[in-house]
Amino acid sequence: MPELDTEGLLKRLAKGKPLAAILLLGGDAFLRKTCRDKIIETYVNEGNGEWAVARFSADDDPVERVIGQAQMLPMLAPRQVIVWSDVEALERLSDESRDNLLERLEGYFEDPAPFSVLVLEAAALDQRTKIFKSLVSRMLVVSCELSDELPERIAQTAVMVAEMAREANVRIEQDAAQALAEATNADLASMRTEIEKLATYVGERGVIGRADVEAIVVSDQSYSVWQLSEMLASGDRARAFEFLESLLRGGEQPVALVGAIAWMFRKLIEVQDLPKGAGAWDAARHLSMRRDTAELALREAPKIPRRQLEAGLIELAEADNRLKSGTAAPRAVMEFLIARLTDSRGAKAIAGAHS
Repeated sequence: MPELDTEGLLKRLAKGKPLAAILLLGGDAFLRKTCRDKIIETYVNEGNGEWAVARFSADDDPVERVIGQAQMLPMLAPRQVIVWSDVEALERLSDESRDNLLERLEGYFEDPAPFSVLVLEAAALDQRTKIFKSLVSRMLVVSCELSDELPERIAQTAVMVAEMAREANVRIEQDAAQALAEATNADLASMRTEIEKLATYVGERGVIGRADVEAIVVSDQSYSVWQLSEMLASGDRARAFEFLESLLRGGEQPVALVGAIAWMFRKLIEVQDLPKGAGAWDAARHLSMRRDTAELALREAPKIPRRQLEAGLIELAEADNRLKSGTAAPRAVMEFLIARLTDSRGAKAIAGAHS
């Protein structure tokens, strides 16, 4: 069976065709939950969840119990979803137990119950094992991992924002979702927090637009990072370090700061692409920014060479990866980042290496 990403699964589910079995595979628990919830929403009528959703764990529940439930007609519902989580536990079984399990599963998949959707979940599976090869050959596999490449990750998480908004009982417009993903550097935890703030902000209006994201999420961060832009342009490393220290003491999160700086760099590049003589209103319209933020962008854009901005985005992406991997102290990552961003010679070298 083919492997889809989370966005691909959502598109597949939108077609409404039933699937016998789905494997949600990946270490991102939020993405797995998003996929699981969407599967349940698609195949189980609202109000039937108590009767039509069964949950098991491979740590505690044997395959016979799961298959038995799948073959049992659901009560008071036309279709049921059966979730079997922690499937990586199956790799710890003895050879004989694994062979028996695979025989039982393969027997079920030869004639799956038409009223059941079997959802298996695993953070990771060894691709060399019989279990992995058997599962991926017989069910739809969904990769629940975010890309290491920031642009692709932003596109992926922009899709997730819609699901977060739905859970918060609001709707978010597509360009607003993109803006939120950019402003948070595609950090799912930060996005969920900001969605909650935005849902409260829009209230009964019930729709989050780009202007709302600019006002609530970007505005506070943007004024901070625009102050930082002047220090970066002049290479004033001492002031930049002092400014970073004040932001961290004030409770700013390193991942959010990296996202805000990356957002600023992208906007500065976009400003440099505007026609000569463009005013604040033109910039605000073309860049989907507030007018006061556009004025800041117009003022700062000429101060930093484009190659330095492009090199800075590479540095920011690397810092983001280091922060999210947890392999380095966040403060050390941020200090190294500021040192690199205020080093025009280093920026030129990076730009040249990637040109």
